[in-house]
Amino acid sequence: MRITVLAGGVGGARFALGLRDAAPDAAITVVANVGDDMWLAGVKVCPDLDSLMYALAGVVDGDRGWGRAGESERVAGELTAYGVGWPWFTLGDLDLGTHLARTALLREGRTLTEATAQLAARWPLGVTLLPVTDDEVPTHVVTDEGVIHFEEWWVRTRAQLPAQRFVQHGAERARISHAARAAIADADVVLIAPSNPVVSIGTILGLPGVRDALETAAAPVVGVAPIIGGRALRGMAATCLAVIGVEADAAAVAAHYGARSQGGILDGWLLAEEDEAGLAGLRSLGIRAEARPLLLTPGEPAAQVAREALALAAAIAG
Repeated sequence: MRITVLAGGVGGARFALGLRDAAPDAAITVVANVGDDMWLAGVKVCPDLDSLMYALAGVVDGDRGWGRAGESERVAGELTAYGVGWPWFTLGDLDLGTHLARTALLREGRTLTEATAQLAARWPLGVTLLPVTDDEVPTHVVTDEGVIHFEEWWVRTRAQLPAQRFVQHGAERARISHAARAAIADADVVLIAPSNPVVSIGTILGLPGVRDALETAAAPVVGVAPIIGGRALRGMAATCLAVIGVEADAAAVAAHYGARSQGGILDGWLLAEEDEAGLAGLRSLGIRAEARPLLLTPGEPAAQVAREALALAAAIAG
């Protein structure tokens, strides 16, 4: 079985780990958001790709859910002393090694897809990790105080600075990568991870070619709700949803994505048992929705969520 997952960072990583456990014999491809990417202190930082790679490699900092375990920050201290970079966005020493390696590969003329493949080859990930595009599409946040990079809004202000809208700079000129398009076209199942619907999955969907690839895919497309009982599984998705006028509700997120039969992206949707009141409305929209336990607790619970998603996809496929 060939499974392709569209994912952001931390939530996507937890789901990918569960999926790898649930389908050990499947060929899994994770297509990652690159809207959080930035150049910082001269190096290319890809937060979502790195969170996915570190988690799948088993070297992630389990307490934070991102970054490397056993990290040190001596270089970051030196950068701060020189007045370089963002002092509130710490690059760990081990993490900086990843960014330096990626930057060297890019400056040699490799695409981000090629650079990611070389970095990932170091680890036994059990999946193929791809950026959704080789183009740069950094997410900016338009605020009352000006336009700032998404990571500054997210990390420095903790999303407390009121946002007017999110803008993926350069998205109109970007294109889905050939590898990401092929991963969607060749899949037996396409899954939408429970990642931020606005700045992770939303950024992926906003890239030219992605919606077309999903529309023409032969595989069923099944999403997993990132909202349980009105609360985001990770991060500040509720704040992001409010910016685009979508309720922080599992059914509302599915309706925002839309039914594939009606020009959206979803054939199926898993929401939590706490949110089963939304099932009837989603089914009326043409989305085959089911309620299941959705907490991505590492180990068997996360694997069971992945199994439920695969089972729903199998039922849709007939």
